[in-house]
This record gives sequence, structure tokens and C-alpha cells, in this order.
Amino acid sequence: MKSTYESRPRAAFAVGIVGALVIGNILSNRVVPAAFYVPTNLLVTATVVLLARFEVGARDVGLTQWRRGAVWGGTVVAAGVALYLTASLLPPTRGLFDDSRVDGDLGRMLYEVFIRIPSGTVILEETAFRGVLPAVLARHMSTVRAVVVSSLLFGFWHVLPSLSLSEVNPVLGDILGEGLAAKIGGVVFAVVGTFLVGLWLSFLRHRSGSLLAPVLVHTASNSVAYAMAWFIGGAGIQGSIGRL
Repeated sequence: MKSTYESRPRAAFAVGIVGALVIGNILSNRVVPAAFYVPTNLLVTATVVLLARFEVGARDVGLTQWRRGAVWGGTVVAAGVALYLTASLLPPTRGLFDDSRVDGDLGRMLYEVFIRIPSGTVILEETAFRGVLPAVLARHMSTVRAVVVSSLLFGFWHVLPSLSLSEVNPVLGDILGEGLAAKIGGVVFAVVGTFLVGLWLSFLRHRSGSLLAPVLVHTASNSVAYAMAWFIGGAGIQGSIGRL
């Protein structure tokens, strides 16, 4: 049995990491201007890594086996891109790529795909929820429970961004309806969906032994989806047609 004297300071690091993530989530979604999204999230990433260093090492976080991680990640990315392309060609699923948040010129799209998503979103989320948190929590509980808790926190991480989900996507808007019920439905949909995605990405992290695998898959998933939404429902095809 662990002594209270030893366990409380150790648990304080886990609490501190979760606290830093909560503050970062509020800042990036409600406080700082969009231009500061990337530096804010990189600062939060650095904070949780520094806190984690008191508890875990590079291997615990998954900063090893880069080649194995690249193979696993690359294989899943290839399958995912093929799935996205198929979904974009089928009428029943094509509307899922129509998102009013995806707009702007080519430069904006390239910024989102190659800078904001990988540097501002993926690096923080994968470092925190597939690297740092599971490793730190595993000091206090089983690995499976640590993964489940981290994935659940990953789901709640998406509450603020999902508050307008039914308003920005016509397909989900038709399903969820309008008003408070739609907002609640959108949040539940996002939390449950990202919780399951978190479990899948955690499986990749542990199966490959490397954080690189979920980083590659997460980056490709978000960036490819954004680029396709831009071409299908944003400024891409529609904007080109409007200029003809």
C-alpha cells in the first residue's frame, strides 16, 4: 500500500496536467484570437511535458520506435485516405464534408492543413492524451484504465468546439435539429465520437510502441478532411464555379 505522503505529491502532477489542459482548452476556444491558436497550444504542450518529466520518461510517453510508428501510422493513413475519397464520391456521405467553418482562399486552406492542424491541434492532443496523460495515470492505476480515462478526457476536451456543430454542418443539422436540444446532441455526438477515436489512437500508440503512429493518423485525418471539405463545400469547387 502506498503511503499518503508519497502518493499525494505524485497525484498532484496528474492534477496539474489536467488543470493545464483545461486552461489551455478555454484559452484556445474562447479567449485568444485565432492568430494565437498555434502558439497557445504549443505553450500548453510544453507545460504538460515539463510537468510529466517529474513522473515519466521518453519511453513511457512513446517517444521511441520511430520506424515502427511510421510503418503503423503510414499504413492506417493510406487506408483512411482511401475511405475519405470513397465517402466524398458517394451522395449519402458527401454532405458530411460540407462545413461552413471551412472557407477562405487557397492560402488559408494551406495554413490550416499544414500548420494549424498539425502544430496547433495534433501535437498538443496526441502528446497530452496518447502520451503524457496515459503514462502519468498508469502510475496510479492499470494501463487499461489509464487509457480509458485519458480517452474520456479527450472526449470532454471537444465540448467547447462542438457547441455549434449542428449549425456548421447541414447533414448533422438535419439530424440534430435546432435549439438547445441540437446543441446538447452535438456535444454528446462529439464527446462519444472522440472518446472512441481516442481509444483507437491509443491502440495504435501502444501497438506500435510509438507516439508517431497516432500523430500521423490524427494529422492525416484532420488535414485530409479539411482539404476535402474546402474543395467540396468550401471555397474550392464552389469558389471556382463562381468565378467561371
